[in-house]
Amino acid sequence: MTTPRRALVVIDVQQVYVDGPLEVQYPPHADSLSRIAGAIDAADAAGVPVVAVQHTMGEDAPLFNPTRPDFQLHPEVARRRSDGWKHVVKQNSSIYSGTDVADWLRGQGVDTVTLVGYMTNNCVLASAVEAEYLGFDTEVLADATGAINLANDAGVADAETVHTTLMTLLNSNWAAVASTSDWIRALEARQPLPKGDLGSSAVDGAQRAARATAV
Repeated sequence: MTTPRRALVVIDVQQVYVDGPLEVQYPPHADSLSRIAGAIDAADAAGVPVVAVQHTMGEDAPLFNPTRPDFQLHPEVARRRSDGWKHVVKQNSSIYSGTDVADWLRGQGVDTVTLVGYMTNNCVLASAVEAEYLGFDTEVLADATGAINLANDAGVADAETVHTTLMTLLNSNWAAVASTSDWIRALEARQPLPKGDLGSSAVDGAQRAARATAV
């Protein structure tokens, strides 16, 4: 079994996600922030490269405005930040789009990218999907990410449904999904995380649906 060459990418853990319309709802940000901090501490202890990402929409925008306090990294991340980290400001959902993150990771010899941060339903999803094209394996820590409630012309979904559905989706193809504690154990053991696949996910889904119908 090949030892993963990991990097931890901390996506958009900014103040905008702890208050206001974009406040992360599930898992509650108070919980996910502690898991994010734990992942950072474990990565630093293991000598794993860390990338801190912040999203911007420009100085005229009402949100993600770099001149405003809600653009800043959350203190749990900011106080851990060191000169050895890579810092990136992005304008698109994916951490790779319009940035040099992919090139930097390759320069570090990284083949496996662990994603924590916000939001499950936007930047985490987009980054995990683009990584397949770029050739990186992806890990997503389910309890160190988070989603918001959504409603639009297509439908309504609460944050828990959004998050758990997307974790299931990602683990069926694009990422190995695990808890922070399981990831730390895999990191210390220098082992990859187990990952689902589309075929077995489809079979298990069909069997569960059949059992539910039969009840």
